[in-house]
Amino acid sequence: MTARQPRYSKEEFAQRGKTLYETQVRSQVEKDNFGKIVAIDIETGAFEIANDSLTAAKQLLKHHPNAQIFGLRIGYPAVHRFGLHSPTAP
Repeated sequence: MTARQPRYSKEEFAQRGKTLYETQVRSQVEKDNFGKIVAIDIETGAFEIANDSLTAAKQLLKHHPNAQIFGLRIGYPAVHRFGLHSPTAP
């Protein structure tokens, strides 16, 4: 198995992923999939939904082996959260 190489800068990669989500994917997935992960190929706009990042990416790669995958947790600003979270913190 050969390693896939990124074809875009980090900034362009993120911008393409966010734009595709907002313009094409969001309206199709957000209603019934809150909290799940969507993996989007930033070159084709193809996407897969799963309960975790790895499963979503694997599903997408089955159909698009050269996908440049952008992941997003549906309904949240980020896929993962780092550090402690306090519900009382400002």
